[in-house]
Amino acid sequence: MSDWLTVCQKSDLVPQTGVCAFLNGHQIAIFNCQREGKLYAISNYDPIGKANVLSRGIIGSINDEPYVASPLYKQHFHLETGACLEEQDITLSTYCVRELDGNIQVQLPLLN
Repeated sequence: MSDWLTVCQKSDLVPQTGVCAFLNGHQIAIFNCQREGKLYAISNYDPIGKANVLSRGIIGSINDEPYVASPLYKQHFHLETGACLEEQDITLSTYCVRELDGNIQVQLPLLN
């Protein structure tokens, strides 16, 4: 079971950039990939750089797959799976994200 939480309005998102949202104790990086017409949400925490900075990373694609490059040490994290390209044993949490009636919403698991 999970809840959809409204983060912001679609008009608040700048194309091809990320924003950070603090939801239920989690920092979440939300990316507006306008070229692909998709939204992505991953953990904002860079486990290699040990800081909440991924929302400030540069988004792009490698072999037509969506990635964000960490602004610290430049590791690439897959926006759909959370997998790190350079460090196969590291994977970030990913979250479902949607636009509903102009609202950007993230689905978080309920915490017990």
